[in-house]
Amino acid sequence: MPSNSDNTEGNMPAPGMAALKAHIALHKIEMALWCTRVLTIIFTMLYFMPFGNPESSYNKALIANAATSALRLHQRHPRMAFSREFLATVILEDSCHYVLYSLIFLYVTPFSLALLPVFLFSLIHFASYSLTLLDTLGQNSWWGARLLISLVELQSRNILNWIAYTEIILMPFTIILIFMGRAGLTAPFLYYQFLTMRYKSQRNPYTRNKFHDLRVFLESLANHPQTPGFIKKLIISLIDVVCRLCPPVTNMRAQ
Repeated sequence: MPSNSDNTEGNMPAPGMAALKAHIALHKIEMALWCTRVLTIIFTMLYFMPFGNPESSYNKALIANAATSALRLHQRHPRMAFSREFLATVILEDSCHYVLYSLIFLYVTPFSLALLPVFLFSLIHFASYSLTLLDTLGQNSWWGARLLISLVELQSRNILNWIAYTEIILMPFTIILIFMGRAGLTAPFLYYQFLTMRYKSQRNPYTRNKFHDLRVFLESLANHPQTPGFIKKLIISLIDVVCRLCPPVTNMRAQ
């Protein structure tokens, strides 16, 4: 007797536009996520173009990213509950982290570096789902697009490392932006909370790993015989401060 999955596969249209339409009808949230990621990519690119309104493009890129994160959060937790346990679970989600990230930088004068993580995350997930859409059209369709997607996926680990480094580097910049009159006094405190969430992320260890890599690099630099004494003391003090601010990490298992 054939299984339900066999029946479903048998009822699916052959690869082509009909299959694409059927896929879209069955995966509305995934398609909405794909669209908001496209918008994040487009508005980020428009921000760097010499024409148009860069401030408007900057805000729209962050709003599109917030919409992506909110949709992903809804996908992970479709049933909302007003309880401490539910809130604690939601805070662990990477999508919740980037809702906060978008809100922080929406209230900062446009700062180019802030768009890099949202652009790169959107690019990775856009490429991944675009491949799924192309497969519904047929294995040999749009080979040029498939080549570009394969290049993005090949560099996905490096891209995630760049995102993690950017998340860390943005922390001192939020303080500098205050003195430049481009951010409010709450920006560093909110961003510290964001960075703490990223450090404790159970799904994405890249930020935590990059903190470790930076510490190893700085300690090796401090212990180098040619490093001046005052630089060594400065590095050791910096490492000590960061270690005190780092939150304890427990229950590090993938969900």
